[in-house]
Amino acid sequence: MAITEKDVETYLEEAKALIRAGDYRIARNVTRSDNNDLFLEYVISEAEAEKILLSLSAKDFSEVRRNQKEGYGHEFLYIFGKEVELLERFGSHLVIVPLYIKLNKIENKILIVISFHKQKYKLIYCFKD
Repeated sequence: MAITEKDVETYLEEAKALIRAGDYRIARNVTRSDNNDLFLEYVISEAEAEKILLSLSAKDFSEVRRNQKEGYGHEFLYIFGKEVELLERFGSHLVIVPLYIKLNKIENKILIVISFHKQKYKLIYCFKD
């Protein structure tokens, strides 16, 4: 799927409006252990996570892909990467942590942050100089 920087900017505007309205959630259930691990390894509050999400820009965009889960093929997942400074929970160092962030905006009514964890693989960014 061909996507422009303007398309991503529009997507982010809509996603951020949902975040500001409180119509979002970060998936933190048993199937999302990587998301849970981020909050266990680093001192990060829900407010800080929200601030990170609101700081996303088109420059952080990596790719868009169709949802592969059966019955959800009409949904598109937007993948971003963001380097943030976080305090180690069991240490005293601030470290730069590259995050992998996958968003699913459902019918402009709710934003599900499917992935919010350390990157496992280096991302390729579409619009970074």
